[in-house]
Amino acid sequence: MPLFNARRTRTLAGIALIALAAGGARVVAQQGGANPLLQNLPQAVADTEGCLGVELAQTMSGKNVIFAWFENKEAALRWYWSQAHVDAMKFAGAEAGAHEPMKDVPDEGPILVIASIVQDGGNAIEGMGVSQIAIELYQPLPGGAYVGGRFAPDAVKVKGLTDYSE
Repeated sequence: MPLFNARRTRTLAGIALIALAAGGARVVAQQGGANPLLQNLPQAVADTEGCLGVELAQTMSGKNVIFAWFENKEAALRWYWSQAHVDAMKFAGAEAGAHEPMKDVPDEGPILVIASIVQDGGNAIEGMGVSQIAIELYQPLPGGAYVGGRFAPDAVKVKGLTDYSE
């Protein structure tokens, strides 16, 4: 199967909408006009029951990124099937339910979803004006330490995480 067939490209386009939201209205505006659907995605994610927090960032290499922590797979799926996400997928021409989302993800434990996109005017992905799109899922490993605060929301429980703030 080719890397970028039409169905896969539509699915990636839907994913890209979420990642584009990470860059805020500025990035969306560069795509041809601010779209309220896209501008509101970060808040829609944050409002999802079981979402523990959302952070937006732009990396030094030019990736626009959204970090979303969910309490477990059920909460992440709640976002996946939410009207806001389904609408975003439709907007991009993707089909909700075209595959079984997160079928290999364990039911228990927090999940970090990272959506990223590189918008560089390139044409690497069939005329979309982007050269890279990714959705990645992570779960925390035991351990780690912090002083004065963490990147993850406090609600993300990590076994063996040590607070040296006191």
